[in-house]
Amino acid sequence: MYKRYIKRGLDIIFSLLSLFFLSPVYLITAAAIRLESGSPVIFRQTRLGKDCREFCMYKFRSMAVDSEHTGSGVYSDRNDPRVTRVGRILRATSIDELPQAVNILKGDMSLVGPRPPLTYHPWPVNKYSREELRMFEVRPGITGWAQVHGRKDVEWHKRIRLNVWYVDHCSFLLDLKILIMTVFKVFTNVDNENKGETVKSDSTERQNR
Repeated sequence: MYKRYIKRGLDIIFSLLSLFFLSPVYLITAAAIRLESGSPVIFRQTRLGKDCREFCMYKFRSMAVDSEHTGSGVYSDRNDPRVTRVGRILRATSIDELPQAVNILKGDMSLVGPRPPLTYHPWPVNKYSREELRMFEVRPGITGWAQVHGRKDVEWHKRIRLNVWYVDHCSFLLDLKILIMTVFKVFTNVDNENKGETVKSDSTERQNR
């Protein structure tokens, strides 16, 4: 009941309240980005959502324009030269994630759930194992069980196992716990930097699937 109906209702309420009460933050952030590095203010990126369907995820742009097509295309660390000065503040405070309230309202995402991966990272969808694909049984979230257990410092195989655990144990109390832990991590900026390899090599294993 909760996973199918109540959770979605709470998501809609949250997204509407966020867009209304945080509108000054949205406006100030958009102005800061525009003044420093021009347009666009919103960064759009294709991600994998529920049932592996692709959707366009929104973020406040924190990197120079077209940075996705330079380097690895994946954010590295605090010294990544593609990140703007305003962008560093947005990433440190997670304000860059606020536009995902629109994704929640559209039904692409949930407040709590597995973070939606890129279509090519950590690997293409056809390389996920049957067990790993279970993380796509629910809507992806702005925050999730894996995020409160290391955020960017968790290797992807472990991250996916944590996501699958969440799918099996999703409940109102668990979501509430994740939200409380998320607030703590955002305010303390814990585990908000990639410190090592986020995808361990297992190319042989995946080629044989």
